[in-house]
Amino acid sequence: MSNPQALARRLGTFDAVVIGLGSMIGAGVFAAFTPAAAAAGSGLLLGLVVAAAVAFCNATSSAQLAAVYPTSGGTYIYGRERLGPWAGFVAGWGFVIGKTASAAAMAMTFAAYAAPAGWERPVAIAAVVVLAVVNYHGVTRTAGLTRVLVLAVLVALAIAVAACWGGSSPAPGNILGDGLLAHGWYGILQSSGLLFFAFAGYARIATMGEEVRDPRRAIPRAIGIALGITVVLYAVIAVTLLAALGPDGVAGTPTPLAVAVGTGSLPWAVPVVRAGAAVAALGALLALIAGLGRTTLAMARHHDLPRWLAAVHPRYRVPHRAEVALAVVICMIVTVADLRGAIGFSSFGVLIYYLVANIAAFTQPAEDRKYPKALQAFGALACVVLVATLPPLSAGLGVAMFAVGIILRAVRINR
Repeated sequence: MSNPQALARRLGTFDAVVIGLGSMIGAGVFAAFTPAAAAAGSGLLLGLVVAAAVAFCNATSSAQLAAVYPTSGGTYIYGRERLGPWAGFVAGWGFVIGKTASAAAMAMTFAAYAAPAGWERPVAIAAVVVLAVVNYHGVTRTAGLTRVLVLAVLVALAIAVAACWGGSSPAPGNILGDGLLAHGWYGILQSSGLLFFAFAGYARIATMGEEVRDPRRAIPRAIGIALGITVVLYAVIAVTLLAALGPDGVAGTPTPLAVAVGTGSLPWAVPVVRAGAAVAALGALLALIAGLGRTTLAMARHHDLPRWLAAVHPRYRVPHRAEVALAVVICMIVTVADLRGAIGFSSFGVLIYYLVANIAAFTQPAEDRKYPKALQAFGALACVVLVATLPPLSAGLGVAMFAVGIILRAVRINR
């Protein structure tokens, strides 16, 4: 007899790949290159390579773990199973607080491109409410809408690249600028931390392990395919931006892709790119809400969050209470936070989450291993290094929020 509190396995490999792409190809591709260029100049190309390498290590750890533990919760479950309840809690808490902030950042990014001046916050809140309703009505609707959003973003990016290279301004000599190492290795690592933010969506596939058909086969394949497509796309965009604007030009504008398109011979492409940025932010927000709901569900099942959040809707088979509660919190963050602070805080939580994932994968026995331990060791070390590159304020807030979570769990255990 089926378990009424279990989620339905309705997603295939293609659906999981699309959800992963929708999570990764979000607002980051339209905005993350600006601070990366400011930190490293043309060295952001090396930063992109480092970020992709770290993402690959983390992805292999997530895939290896998800094949053995195909249930909702991602690294929260992996940490509990491999390292103990406290490690699982640290990972889950990092994911929830980090990705809640990230969801608010995506909502604000959407509004920055789509809303009239002065209406950014109300429009951002409206976007959260609408997408929460979509998620509430079932994961197949989430996957279906994500397909549409991903296709729209890919079309907008293809138009942007064609418009940039079709004009008279791109100069291959701009790509290297003053040299890849002009800003030093610290600048390159800092750009890696910033660009890593745009790669982190592949974990969303692992957190939906309870809803994927044949998860031992489908989840590792979906993670690898989605990450590979994203790396190629980001490399093309990075080279295009540097050729069109140069490192200083990319660093000098919050909307580098739109500015680069404006220098080309297709002025009509500028509003298309702006629309693409808005759609990309919506796609990332949609997938974030879905992934957050599943991790919250898993933590509530193990009493690390209030038990009433573990409810699954009897008709739609989604964690409806968790998704409603998260939507409320995201809207509250939108009313008080700024975009840069939300992204920095999110990066801290996400990197801690992947640190636990790599350590957990490192402990798996030989019969469960798909990848060498060296990848997990490098991934764990890289997460620590990238955390060290974050702004002090972001790191301080992250430490404070982890302290709050640990104290609350310790009090609950003592009671």
